[in-house]
Amino acid sequence: MTSTVSRFTVALTAVAGLPAVAGGLNLGVELPRLEVAEYHRPYVAVWLERADGTVAANLSVWYEVKKRDAEGAKWLKDMRQWWRRTGRELSVPIDGVTQPTKPAGKHALSFSEGSNPLPKLEPGQYKLQIEAAREVGGRELLSIPFEWPAKQATSLSAQGKTELGEIKLELKP
Repeated sequence: MTSTVSRFTVALTAVAGLPAVAGGLNLGVELPRLEVAEYHRPYVAVWLERADGTVAANLSVWYEVKKRDAEGAKWLKDMRQWWRRTGRELSVPIDGVTQPTKPAGKHALSFSEGSNPLPKLEPGQYKLQIEAAREVGGRELLSIPFEWPAKQATSLSAQGKTELGEIKLELKP
């Protein structure tokens, strides 16, 4: 009888000791094709804010990374909300965060909690913020509120009007 109890205790300890599977975020970003005389690819910033408005994570920043003399970084301040919240405190490029600008179309990003650039998040209310600014164009900021951790797979979205198209956020428990 003791050997059966011992095996059961070992099995229970092994199961209970397994680490929880980290959640994650999948993000779809649509950049609309604009019919304008002078088109420039937009700079885009994606970040998470806590309920109190502080920045929890910078997830992605698209800008002209390869411009001579780092001139592309000079225009990051045109993404005004991101710049005021966190951008001016950063030194770019940032490994795993900064990327070149993207053409019009749909783009997919995926983040796993606990892996750069998505840290382990405290449970609570958050907002996914995405801001786009385009030279000789406009600016747009979209926000998608969500609760973390997700209790089940959840899909949320927001629709831009000018510089951004549909933004899809999928939360993975």
